[in-house]
Amino acid sequence: MNKFPQAFLWGAATAAHQVEGQNIYNDWWQAEQEHLLKEASNSACKHYELYPEDFTIARQLNHNCHRFSIEWSRIEPQEGNFQASEIEHYRKVVADLRSKGLEPVVTLHHFTNPVWFSRKGGWTKFKQQKYFLRFVDRMVRELAGQVKFWITINEPLVYSSHSYFLGVWPPKEHSLFKTIKVTLNLAGTHIKAYRIIHGIYRQKNLTKPMVGIAANLQAFEICQPTLKNKLAACLRDKLYNFYFIEKILHRKTLDYIGVNYYSRNLVDVNNWGIRGLLSQTCQFNHHPLPKNSLGWDIYPEGLFKLLMALKKYKLPVLITENGICTEDDNLRWDYIYRHLLQLHRAIAGGVEVLGYIYWSLIDNFEWDKGFSPRFGLVHIDYQNQKRSVKQSAMQLAEVIKKGEI
Repeated sequence: MNKFPQAFLWGAATAAHQVEGQNIYNDWWQAEQEHLLKEASNSACKHYELYPEDFTIARQLNHNCHRFSIEWSRIEPQEGNFQASEIEHYRKVVADLRSKGLEPVVTLHHFTNPVWFSRKGGWTKFKQQKYFLRFVDRMVRELAGQVKFWITINEPLVYSSHSYFLGVWPPKEHSLFKTIKVTLNLAGTHIKAYRIIHGIYRQKNLTKPMVGIAANLQAFEICQPTLKNKLAACLRDKLYNFYFIEKILHRKTLDYIGVNYYSRNLVDVNNWGIRGLLSQTCQFNHHPLPKNSLGWDIYPEGLFKLLMALKKYKLPVLITENGICTEDDNLRWDYIYRHLLQLHRAIAGGVEVLGYIYWSLIDNFEWDKGFSPRFGLVHIDYQNQKRSVKQSAMQLAEVIKKGEI
């Protein structure tokens, strides 16, 4: 048996827009109302009202932590108009987690922005950092005594690439220049947010917080050993996996590295153009692997390789997301089991891992893919919002209870 560390964090994650419902003041809601996306989030999972029930389920599944995000557009629906009732809502969320023995892991930006912020140019304008930093300052002051783990920004490179390079997310643009600008802006914002958070904890004479980002890392593997493919894989690894981490690490603004890991990227480039080098993948199902319902390759070994590559930074790692969308719950358990084996292998290889947070606690609104991909440990019937615990969740609960796999 492979034992996990004694104080290991075990849990699952949610993100506000994907589960709460009725986030009417953000840019995603606006795009949904304008029919620019496949589906509208509408009431989503009604987690805004039902969070106590969802956290009770998490506790029954032996979880000892939970990752969630604060919806900025609820706190500040109009510029400078902070909502005391919404701040109180998130205070209650944190209090409920604490009362159930769940360590809160709080994300401050998980893809969505207030509409007023987007109308000013969003993250393309460096001068707009001040608005997000004002929100950070407010929420951290409110919650500092109850929260140890903070994630400033979720998947910054996914946000910049999907919104400004691939153009599949609001504001649906195709600009390499804006993609670079937004990425740099998010890095600068994290650096300042990190210092704000630590400053508040010092002012309040609290134990130092743990502040990080959640970086989406992919295993870049080459399809054929051509020069183009080798160059593209190396380039993607440096730009996509490590550039942002190294940029903020250089400014000493990471206490841990949050890792979101799902899949392999099988690199196969047919031209020397920048778009090809940065995004082309094998289209012929070479080196086939089992896939999730979105067609993403299931490649647990990639998690081990990436964690070993992170060792050089000499920082603890927290798996902030790892999961699968599938209707086959046996496949879900197989996915979790095999990834946990690779995670333990990395721990045995000297990587300091703080915990494992599965994506997601409940089925939810999967951004531009709508409601059909089911990632949850808990099934949601969207007709009546009934929660049903899946067998895979029970199997993971047993692993957590024993602390070994």
